[in-house]
Amino acid sequence: LQSAGSRGEQARQLVIDLETRGKRAFPIFLSILRDTGQGDLADMLIEECECPPPPLQLVDLRPVELDLRGEKHSKRSLRQAAVGSGPSGYPGLVTCGMKSERGEGRLIATCACQVYELKADPCGCCLILNNVNFSSDSAMSTREGSDVDCKKLEKRFKALRFDVLTRRDLKAQEMVSELQKLARRDHSALDCCIVVILSHGCQTSHIQFPGGIYGTDGKPIPIEKIVNYFNGSNCPSLRGKPKLFFIQACGGEQRDRGFVVDCDSPGDKAPGASLESDATPLQTPLGNVDEPDAIASLPTPSDILVSYSTFPGFVSWREASSGSWYVETLDSVLEQHAHSEDLLNMLLRVANAVSAKGRYKQIPGCFNFLRKKFFFTCK
Repeated sequence: LQSAGSRGEQARQLVIDLETRGKRAFPIFLSILRDTGQGDLADMLIEECECPPPPLQLVDLRPVELDLRGEKHSKRSLRQAAVGSGPSGYPGLVTCGMKSERGEGRLIATCACQVYELKADPCGCCLILNNVNFSSDSAMSTREGSDVDCKKLEKRFKALRFDVLTRRDLKAQEMVSELQKLARRDHSALDCCIVVILSHGCQTSHIQFPGGIYGTDGKPIPIEKIVNYFNGSNCPSLRGKPKLFFIQACGGEQRDRGFVVDCDSPGDKAPGASLESDATPLQTPLGNVDEPDAIASLPTPSDILVSYSTFPGFVSWREASSGSWYVETLDSVLEQHAHSEDLLNMLLRVANAVSAKGRYKQIPGCFNFLRKKFFFTCK
C-alpha cells in the first residue's frame, strides 16, 4: 500500500484489495473498524458503497491518433480527445496524465499510468561487458569491431542519462561477479537498469531465455541465469522497475540465407573478408544429467526485456571496421527516435533494418515481459 502514493490513493487501493479478497473480506474489515471505535468510518464506507455511481460518459483511456497535417491542436483538445469529459465523481479517470508520442505527421496520446516513470538523474545504471580477446585454450577468435560497438553504446546511454560502467575481457566467473555486484546494489533511488553484453555466444539448455554468453576463458553463462540475477526475488530494489538486456552474440551456428520476396531489399554489401560471426558450437552436457542452471521453477520475470541480436540458433554478423549490424542499427535508431518513440517500437525498426542487410540474413528479436511502455529520457 505504501507504494500507492498519497494517503488517499493508499485508502483507495486498500478498498480495491479488500474487494478482491473474497466476499467476507470487506464485512470483516467493517467489523474491525467498529470494534476499534471507528464506527463512523464504517458507516461512511457502507453509505458510499450503496450509492450507485453516476453513469460514465465519453470516457476512453485508449490511445488515440490525432492527424496534425494542416491542423493545429491545443494541449487542451488533445487531453479531451484522449481522456474524455468524465464526471467529477471519477477523478482517477479524467486526471490521468498523458504522454505525447510524435510520429510521422501525427500525435499519439498515451495514458501516463501505462508508462514507466524515469524521473531520477541518472535514471539508472548501465553495465557493458565487452569481451574482445579470448584465451588460446578457448579456440575462439578475437572479436574485431566489438570496441566500436562498445564506444557507440557508452556514448548513447550516457546521452540517455544512464550511469555507464564498462568492463572488458572478463572470464565467465568475473562476468558473474560483475553482474551480481550490480544486482546487489541499492537501486531504490533509480528508475531503471540496463545490461549490455558483447561476446561470443551459443545455444544452451534453458527454461525461460534461450542462449548463452562466453567468458574469455571459453566457459558459457546461460542468459536466463544472467537475467534472473535481477528479477524481483533476487534484486528487491528493482522490483516494478524496467530491467533491459541487450545481447550482441550468436544464438547458434546456423547461417540464414533468407528467402526470395517480390519486393527488392536495400542493397547492402554481401559478407566479405571482414565480416565475422560470434558463433560457437552448442555445448552438449556429458552423461544423462541436466544443465546445472536449468532450474525447475523460476520467479516470474516481470518488468524485464531481453533484446537479442539474432534469432536463437543463428549467427550474428559483425564487421571489423563498423562493428556489429545489430549495435550499429540500434545506436542509429536510438539517436533518431529515442526522444519520441517507445522502446518496443524502436526495436521493431532495428529488426526491420537489420533484416534487410547482406547476403546472409539476420533478424533481431526480444523476449518482452514489460508491463508498460518504456520511453528513454534524452538530454
